[in-house]
Amino acid sequence: MKRLVLCILVLQLVGCAELQQVVDQLPQGTTGIGNDQIAQGLREALNMGIEKQVNQLTSENGFYKNELVKIMLPEELQKVDKTLRDVGLSSLADEGLRIINRAAEDAVGEATPIFVDAVKGITFNDAKQILLGNDNAATQYLQQATKTQLYNKFNPIIKNSFQKVGADQIWSNIITKYNSLPLTNDVNPDLTDYTTNEALEGVYTMIAVEEKEIRTKVSSRTTDLLKKVFSLQDKS
Repeated sequence: MKRLVLCILVLQLVGCAELQQVVDQLPQGTTGIGNDQIAQGLREALNMGIEKQVNQLTSENGFYKNELVKIMLPEELQKVDKTLRDVGLSSLADEGLRIINRAAEDAVGEATPIFVDAVKGITFNDAKQILLGNDNAATQYLQQATKTQLYNKFNPIIKNSFQKVGADQIWSNIITKYNSLPLTNDVNPDLTDYTTNEALEGVYTMIAVEEKEIRTKVSSRTTDLLKKVFSLQDKS
């Protein structure tokens, strides 16, 4: 245990290359807290983030009323939004934004099983790198492990969601109104890919929020295992 804590202390004082050498020399049977516990603690932290933050995004206004992840229009459509508001069509512009965020909320409901499978795959070697990493190291691991699969899952759901709420009709109305205004250049965007990527970024943003809370606030470590594992970094 003392060797592990000492290693983490050294982590803050030496360069990355030297640091890695020290980490690689960690014994596989540290006393007080074992390798399995360290890996399980990281899994527990990520599962907590998934349960608390990702599930929150699936609720109505989970994206739309959350300024951290609210999906705004892509750059090429921001002029559409501004122009509509300038000519008194703010309610139409608001509806366009709302349905984009609703589609993201629909899609995120499919994320949890994919995240759970990824979390199960965390090994001790993964865990020690994450534990000694920055405030969102666990989130970055999860992003690398799930992004492609989540994109493939989200994209058709968002497309279907747009159809379900009549988004195609709403956006057709918005674009028609905009294109009919004088001195504007016609636009005709496909928002499915854009919304899919923004939804993914929102998911990882909220997991990172929870991870940072657990890393930096002792009160956020609500189980004995989280307290044990993350106390290692506190002593650095």
